Amino acid sequence: MSNSQESVHKVNFAPPLGFAVTFKSHAKETLFPDDPFKQFKNEKRPIRKAVQYFVPIFEWLPKYNLKLFRYDLLAGITITSLAIPQGISYAKLGDIPPIVGLYTSFVPPLIYAIFGSSKHIAIGTVAAASLLLAATIQDKVSPDADPKLYLSLVFTATLFTGIFQSVLGFLRLGIVVDFLSHSTIVGFMSGTAIIICLQQLKGFFGLTRFTTKTDVISVLHAVFKNRDEWRWESAVVGLIFLAFLLFTRYLKKRNPKLFWVSAIAPMVTVILGGLFAYLAHGEKHGIQIVGHLKRGINPLSIKDLNFESQYLPVTLKAGIITGILAMAEGIAIGRSFAILENYQTDGNKEMIAFGMMNIVGSLTSCYLTTGPFSKSAVNFNAGCRTAMSNIVMAISMMLTLIFLAPLFSYTPLVALSAIIMTAMFGLIEYDEAYRLFKVDKFDFCICMAAFFGVTFISMDVGLMMSIGLAILRALLYVARPATCKLGNMPDSSLYRDIEQYPAATGIPGILVLKLGSPIYFANCSYLKERIMRWIRDEGDITNAKVNEVEHLLLDIGGVSTIDMTGIETLQELRKSLEVNGIRFLQMGIVNPRMGVMEKMLLSGFVDKVGRESFYLSVDEAVEACRFWLQESTVSKNHFSVHLTEA
Repeated sequence: MSNSQESVHKVNFAPPLGFAVTFKSHAKETLFPDDPFKQFKNEKRPIRKAVQYFVPIFEWLPKYNLKLFRYDLLAGITITSLAIPQGISYAKLGDIPPIVGLYTSFVPPLIYAIFGSSKHIAIGTVAAASLLLAATIQDKVSPDADPKLYLSLVFTATLFTGIFQSVLGFLRLGIVVDFLSHSTIVGFMSGTAIIICLQQLKGFFGLTRFTTKTDVISVLHAVFKNRDEWRWESAVVGLIFLAFLLFTRYLKKRNPKLFWVSAIAPMVTVILGGLFAYLAHGEKHGIQIVGHLKRGINPLSIKDLNFESQYLPVTLKAGIITGILAMAEGIAIGRSFAILENYQTDGNKEMIAFGMMNIVGSLTSCYLTTGPFSKSAVNFNAGCRTAMSNIVMAISMMLTLIFLAPLFSYTPLVALSAIIMTAMFGLIEYDEAYRLFKVDKFDFCICMAAFFGVTFISMDVGLMMSIGLAILRALLYVARPATCKLGNMPDSSLYRDIEQYPAATGIPGILVLKLGSPIYFANCSYLKERIMRWIRDEGDITNAKVNEVEHLLLDIGGVSTIDMTGIETLQELRKSLEVNGIRFLQMGIVNPRMGVMEKMLLSGFVDKVGRESFYLSVDEAVEACRFWLQESTVSKNHFSVHLTEA
């Protein structure tokens, strides 16, 4: 071998690691990518550290002081003023007794403050999950025909939600949430906002008869079918409240410091609406009210849980679907605020916290809760410092339930409809959908699948359509991975994609290709056909026995793993190249990763192609190929001279 080749760095052909070591490494990366056990190393009190890790309140509470409490007290009172109208409104949206909506802002926030890792999430109910929960259970039981059974199924579905979330958290399976892409969430939330706004027409017009379906056509049909029930008094009051709420949102956008105006506006609406309905005898004029709210804290609901076989499928379905949706929203919101304040939240610990509060909530007359964006944003803007703001909200809600609950009995339903509609307008993300359209058309299609599926079919079908399309896209990326031809950048040893960098030039007689994805059974045939096409295009002929390419280099630094089918495909490629007149031994594989190299060694592939065919970098591989080309040229010239002399 020449001196030029002796200077080439050698690829490490270390013996493959044992199965136990490899399995441990892969399991750690899959289940513990954040390496949570690192903090326990060299710890003098590991048990204490473990308790603080799994129960975060023991970590921040000993450091708590009065200065922090001042901020959390103000934030807690502020979000309580939002929690009362939202609790009643979203409960009515899910055909759940309004008092249950108030119960839900008492116990779950206390549980989250103990187990949650986010400082800024404010716990409460959400409109989308409330409607989805109701739509799923109403397929089996009507809240009007059997309200007691309906409520027991809601509590049971909440229990299943909590169990599902906790199991995912304990098993470190947060990857499940990742299947809800940003595009899916944008489309789903926007579509849900549309149908929720349309459903509020029931409250605006004072309707008593309505559909249990959620699609746009059914809702509009129910509104116009019952025109004889329309009450203009209710519509006028609703428009006044809606205009007031929208005006406060406008003030907040113009001057973010006035966020508190928008935050207390729903509570002001409830109070003014209640006074108006009481003084004007609104019920006599078609303005429906919430009705009696009994005084007292949450009663136990263990005895109300229903595990009968005929209802289990619907409660399991409702619990899992709403659980995934609520979990994804809560974790995403928590991460967003953590990034703003430069601290970390653990997604798996958050799932455990959400699960625990829903389990305890289902046993104390609460339904599904998470970290809603509207309430969390108010909590953040109000200056909260820790999860103590949730404890303040829970205590404030407890006092409200004990002393003030009956005062909200006169709250007009049309006021609640106005509150819900105002909140939903902020969830219709036109700008984000347009940005998806500009940046990635497939992402836009995923978004639209969720949007139109939710608005015209049903919420669960729309969600599944969008997730299915997103998974299909991921499979297409695996089955049709990108490959590119590399060229040499002028006056450097760098090799880059010739399409991205037109200045990069190819090397005569050498074809350098970069593979950038795992090589699996699903994409092996495509990769082989694509590589052969690159070779044919390079030679610009179709005769397989003649080809200008004499060396093929495969840069597989981006190939994270390879299966047995992939290795066999490389062997088949070698044979095909020999038929084409290109000897595989004179070509190379560049920069294989450790896991890929181990499988190539174990399968005998390295011995078949020769260790001299492996290189650390494209530049070294090209230099080696140039040496072989020069040797081949000299040999051909000598052979021609001998023929001439003969």
